[in-house]
Amino acid sequence: MSMAWKSRAGLLATVAVVLTIGAWQSASGEDVVHLVKGVVKSVDKDSKTMVVKAADGTEHTIKWTDQTTMEGIKDTGKGVEEGTKVSVKYTEKGGEKTAVGVKVAGKATAKAVE
Repeated sequence: MSMAWKSRAGLLATVAVVLTIGAWQSASGEDVVHLVKGVVKSVDKDSKTMVVKAADGTEHTIKWTDQTTMEGIKDTGKGVEEGTKVSVKYTEKGGEKTAVGVKVAGKATAKAVE
């Protein structure tokens, strides 16, 4: 094998490694969506945050945005009140939880949770 072929093979191997690392990093950079079900303990409409207490007693402070989808709620934030049973899908970055979607439990679901 000539020196030119060795150089090309080395270059191709290097490019393959760089592309593989780049693809791996972009795949790991995707947001992981978590789910918490519980009862809304408190709501702060000014800061757009709510505290959801899960069945195990863990309290999750979660903010919502204008992009957060709300199901079973007429207006973003208006229907989320203390004592409401909810399922919240959220992402977490830097310790801050941001709701992707909030679903108010229907009466049948709320009875099953109790």
